[in-house]
Amino acid sequence: MNQIKIGIVCYPTFGGSGVVATELGKALAQEGHKVHFITYSQPSRLDFLNENLFYHEVSIRSYPLFEYPPYELALASKMVSVVKNEKLDLLHVHYAIPHASAAYMAKQILKSHGINIPVVTTLHGTDITLVGKDASYEPVVTFSINQSDGVTAVSEDLRKETYLHFKITNEIQVIPNFIDLEKFKKQKKDHFKKAICPNGEMLIVHTSNFRKVKRIGDVIKVFNNIHKEIPAKLLMIGDGPERATAEEQCRELNISQDVRFLGKLEAVEEVLSVADLFLMPSEKESFGLAALEAMACEVPVISSNTGGIPELNINGVTGFMSNIGDVEDMTKKSLIVLDKNNLPKFKENALKRAQEFDISRILPLYEAYYQKVMERASSRISV
Repeated sequence: MNQIKIGIVCYPTFGGSGVVATELGKALAQEGHKVHFITYSQPSRLDFLNENLFYHEVSIRSYPLFEYPPYELALASKMVSVVKNEKLDLLHVHYAIPHASAAYMAKQILKSHGINIPVVTTLHGTDITLVGKDASYEPVVTFSINQSDGVTAVSEDLRKETYLHFKITNEIQVIPNFIDLEKFKKQKKDHFKKAICPNGEMLIVHTSNFRKVKRIGDVIKVFNNIHKEIPAKLLMIGDGPERATAEEQCRELNISQDVRFLGKLEAVEEVLSVADLFLMPSEKESFGLAALEAMACEVPVISSNTGGIPELNINGVTGFMSNIGDVEDMTKKSLIVLDKNNLPKFKENALKRAQEFDISRILPLYEAYYQKVMERASSRISV
């Protein structure tokens, strides 16, 4: 398709929305599109040079008058500047607050300059299920989504949830999360596995931002139960408010010697490449990107059956699902997967499923959607 000049607005952090937005931008650039990232710091995964990739920092000045710097205003102004100077064709904003509302403001300003810029908003999860439901934000979230020229959601469950809790008149298209399988291609680091599991123990992994919704306590409980039955080690990747409690829980259960907290890791695939099982007992997941990354490394998943996870993890095939908080059932199913007679098939199935979400399959969906939105916006102008 023809080259598109796209502005991508996202949170430049380790969170799922920032990761997906950055990887999407990189893939679009490799396809020949011009991609301009607009955010307050360089996205953590924007780590390679490409002639089609650009970064524009939103600078936020502090004034004594403001208790909180007005980021949304600075962001809207930066969007206006980049759209005008780089002659962008489209803005793609990830996460409703404050990106969709800032994009609406930018769009109105640009209209006064005779520029009509279509805006696509991608909903990722907590912008709807957590922040958006807050009464102080709900009117802005609803308005911003309805004013967008195109809206996508990362799972069918999130699409339904958005329609259920907000008065949305816009059509929401589901375009699932994705991964770059080339990056996650299994490269066994046997020396690393040997260092962690010197006696051939099973290696279990969890990765998240350690918030309450991730049910970190359940991860520790399931592992403790597994540990009683077979030799096993647990690696906890990430950081957040529940980490200290989890570390204390490990001490109380006397399993600290077999659990390692690694903090935030950039190259999670290096750990996942030697793992045997991934635990995701979350209370809510709009998609489950961390589970997809595990599956791309041939790691079966034990998860809760909530949100968008059932759209990814196939029960009894790529792993198993249990009800939220059902630690005993998760333990039982973990032991089935870890049985040496079963594990190879689960690993094979996990990778096969991950291949369905490779960026090469999902990128054309975004390109087609951009084209549709731009054509629709253009036809409105001509009318």
